Amino acid sequence: MDSDNALVVFEDKKIRRIWHEDQWWFSVVDIIAALTENSRPRKYWSDLKNKIELDEGFELSEKIRQLKLKSSDGKYYTTDCANTKSLFRIIQSIPSKKAEPFKRWLAQIGYERIQEIENPELGQDRIKEYYELKGYSKDWIDKRLRGIAIRQDLTQEWKNREIKKQKEFAILTNETLKNPFDFLCAKNCVAIF
Repeated sequence: MDSDNALVVFEDKKIRRIWHEDQWWFSVVDIIAALTENSRPRKYWSDLKNKIELDEGFELSEKIRQLKLKSSDGKYYTTDCANTKSLFRIIQSIPSKKAEPFKRWLAQIGYERIQEIENPELGQDRIKEYYELKGYSKDWIDKRLRGIAIRQDLTQEWKNREIKKQKEFAILTNETLKNPFDFLCAKNCVAIF
């Protein structure tokens, strides 16, 4: 991977990341440096790690991966990395003004999800709003949501009939789409599921 694509910039601070296990993993030390402006981010991380595991009871050792990231000297070194979910948990433990917006955002997201559990229509409204923010038309959004619902119903019916393997889902998808999309299904439909 190109090292330029493996960097994220937050307030002029470079945060290294790497694609691993089908998700982005971020350098925890880089996040610490960006959010605390501490002159010794590795020491800060060491102390914070102990605090999180001992005082807060969060098992970081299961959540952190040691991955090789490119350093400023151009060499690759093993570095503590966290995925997005674990990173948000770590940020919650950082007492810093720069971490506060992340904490408030996480609290807001948590509050919204609890509301959606109580009223699932709110979740659908949120999805529509996100698609609108991305510039999709109302007609496209309605079709997309109907398509998702139909696919979920169809998939559930196949599961009820004990279709379990991904290849079986692919075969059924090919057969379902064969007539209307015959010219595409010869090669492309297997990738749908």
